[in-house]
Amino acid sequence: MSKVRAPADDALARIHDVVGAKGWIIDDAGMAPYVVDSRELYHGNCAAVVRPASREEVMGVIRLCAEARISVVPQGGNTGLVGGSVPPAEGGGIVLSLGRMNRIRDLDALNNTMTVEAGCILADLQTAAEDAGRLFPLSLGAEGSCMIGGNLSTNAGGVGVLRYGNARDLALGLEVVLPDGQLWDGLRGLRKDNTGYDLKHLFIGAEGTLGVITAAVLKLFPRPGAQETALVAVPRLGDVMGLLADARDASGDAVTAFELMPAIGIDLVLKHFPDMTAPMSGKTQWYVLIELSAGKIGASESEGALRLCLEGFLEKAFAAGTVSDAVIAASQAQASELWRFREILPESQTREGGSIKHDVSVPVSAIADFITQASQRVAVEMEGVRIFPFGHIGDGNIHFNLSQPPGMEKSDFLGHWRQFNRLVHDLAMEMGGSFSAEHGIGQLKRDELTHYRSGIELDLMRRIKQMLDPDGIMNPGKLL
Repeated sequence: MSKVRAPADDALARIHDVVGAKGWIIDDAGMAPYVVDSRELYHGNCAAVVRPASREEVMGVIRLCAEARISVVPQGGNTGLVGGSVPPAEGGGIVLSLGRMNRIRDLDALNNTMTVEAGCILADLQTAAEDAGRLFPLSLGAEGSCMIGGNLSTNAGGVGVLRYGNARDLALGLEVVLPDGQLWDGLRGLRKDNTGYDLKHLFIGAEGTLGVITAAVLKLFPRPGAQETALVAVPRLGDVMGLLADARDASGDAVTAFELMPAIGIDLVLKHFPDMTAPMSGKTQWYVLIELSAGKIGASESEGALRLCLEGFLEKAFAAGTVSDAVIAASQAQASELWRFREILPESQTREGGSIKHDVSVPVSAIADFITQASQRVAVEMEGVRIFPFGHIGDGNIHFNLSQPPGMEKSDFLGHWRQFNRLVHDLAMEMGGSFSAEHGIGQLKRDELTHYRSGIELDLMRRIKQMLDPDGIMNPGKLL
């Protein structure tokens, strides 16, 4: 049980002294963006929003909170989808917003690393890497506003996981303020360091429940010399994963993205975004957005070879009947337009009305079976439900979303969330998968964690939490 207390005025005054007026928000209007999640499912309260500008200020704030047993909710861009970055409804604690800590401390092009503070916007890090002739491959829909501290705290995924891995795979070292205010400095840019427990992995994916990530050493990669993008129409779902295997074989494993989109997704994009035009004349049930990337062999040779590779792969797929139509981007502008279909797919569903979202993963070989069986289960549960599966299926991640039946009230539909969770999550777990692939646990899936994880797993998690945060001040009510 949490041992946190409501903050006394003197404790708040001491915290204010640490961060100063620029780091202090207590008026309701100013705090409003920090206490509601991006989906507006959770509305919290807090005594203050505290915005430190340095690790020393974070240490000072956490030390005071530990002494007074004041709860702390670490927050980056507040773009999370499971309610993990907003304070509880009962309030009483503080939100610790890292947005002012946004310096790139170092960029080492020879070591292919950059050391960055937690409040750096993801898109800004991508740009900084590009300016140095490098690539930081973490890429997701909220990259214009999400912050790297939150990306690491939730082990964010995105469209590049197939080639580069999750956020966990892109971090070499961390700097973390612990729940007692001490600083663990693990900012080491080493790819080999076999000296005991790899402590950074305690904090990546921990959603701020074990400490506050204040900085990280991130991996960089050479920029691709050429990229080719194609949107392909796939009549049969069962052919999709074979198509991925063929693309990887044909390209020498140069596939950097492989994104599934259903026909309903394309239709809703065209409906709700009038500036978008149909990417191809015909229609089919499924579409896959494929991106290939190659190194700098020499720009013209690389581009030409990659285009020939993609065209040859598609010719064979046409001949085999696994692809019925395809559009290959002839320019970067056209590639961006194809990618926009994928990027605004979730927003098109939101504009259509109520949606119940599932972020699950299964072994890549089970993708088609999962979507087929899950679709059958939910169709039996509710007549007219619109099934909207999409996502990064190259790494086994399906966003198995559901839209309300036409004519049904949004609130009535959302009232079935728990029943649909059980149907979809049970199936994912039966297939050796996960009920949370990349969004985390937060508040939304806390009961699911208790339901599906073994007693020993939960006990180990609780022991770690108790050891590092005995008073339970760090992000209470989340994850565990």
